[in-house]
This record gives sequence, structure tokens and C-alpha cells, in this order.
Amino acid sequence: MKKTEHGSLAQEIRGCRLCADRFAATATAHRPRPVAWFKPGARLLIAGQAPGLRVHESGKPFTDASGDRLREWLGLSDDAFYDQNRVAIVPMAFCFPGYSAKKADLPPPKICGQTWHDRVMKALPEIDLRILVGGHAHKYHLGVKGGVTEVVQNWRAYAPNVFPLPHPSWRNTGWLKRNPWFEKELLPVLRRRVKEVMI
Repeated sequence: MKKTEHGSLAQEIRGCRLCADRFAATATAHRPRPVAWFKPGARLLIAGQAPGLRVHESGKPFTDASGDRLREWLGLSDDAFYDQNRVAIVPMAFCFPGYSAKKADLPPPKICGQTWHDRVMKALPEIDLRILVGGHAHKYHLGVKGGVTEVVQNWRAYAPNVFPLPHPSWRNTGWLKRNPWFEKELLPVLRRRVKEVMI
């Protein structure tokens, strides 16, 4: 795919307003702000869930505590993580979905993935390593129906080219404590693989 084609696709995504009415009806009553962060030559894909409020405000993916933890998991500096020539960051929804009346995160709207994801994946033909962050990404990229713990525990079945991860949110700190194998067994293998792909 030519760079001009990539540019028009990313620009098209950034101009998407399909969910304007949906977002206006949330507790945050915000406007769409799609965050498209990919280039055709990228070799590492980070498939996430959806931008949070801070990312919505910054226009740059993972500019929050979750991003700090994810970069630590991957062994990547900020500069390497945000190098679009090597890393594509493609969430299941490109916009912040908003909060419910109880301040809970709303799920990524399915219409976003249905509209954009097949096109974006075709625009990334050189991906060697897929890092799948959270259950929504697991379901799309792996076609699995199991829970996050079950899928991540089975990570060896997908390695070395795919690594399913839990979401790096602070809300999952308890999960990390209950599953020490994640940091002891999975992360060292993941970091080695990331280093190979980023060379």
C-alpha cells in the first residue's frame, strides 16, 4: 500500500463521526476524536481496546498510566513505542467511548471495528508481531470466546508471533498479584521477541 493511500485512510478515520450521537448521550457528552496511529511499514502491532479520556484529550495513544505500564511490559522507551515506522497502535475503537452515569468505562462501539478494522489490517502487510491488549482485542484477532485469564494463560499456543495480554490498567493490579506467572514467565519472552522485531 502506498503512503498516500495510508495517509488517506488515516485521515478518513480521523474524520469519522459515526458515533457522534452515541457519544453525546454518554455521561461525558463528548465529541468524536479518532486517534489513528499507524503506517504501512510497521512490524509490531499493539491492538488495544479504546482510548481513555486522557488519550482523547492528548490525541496520542497510551498517554496515561496504562501506557507507562505497557511500555514497561514491552521493554520499550517512549521514543521506540511511538515510532510509527515500526509500531502500529490500533485499538478496537479509535475514539474514547465515554463513561456511563456511574463513571464506568463504556465498551468500544462495535460499529468502529466493523467499519475500519479489516481495512486497517490490510494496510499493515509487514506486521511480524501482534500484541493483543485486553479481551476485545483477543476476540477480534484470535476469534476466541474465553475470558482474559484463560486466553493469557494459553499464551504459549500463540507465541512467538502473537501475545495476548491483560489490559495494563491500574484496575488489573490485583490480577497481576494473583497471576505472578505473567511477569515471571510471559514478560521475559515477550520482551525478547519485541527486541527482535524492533531491530
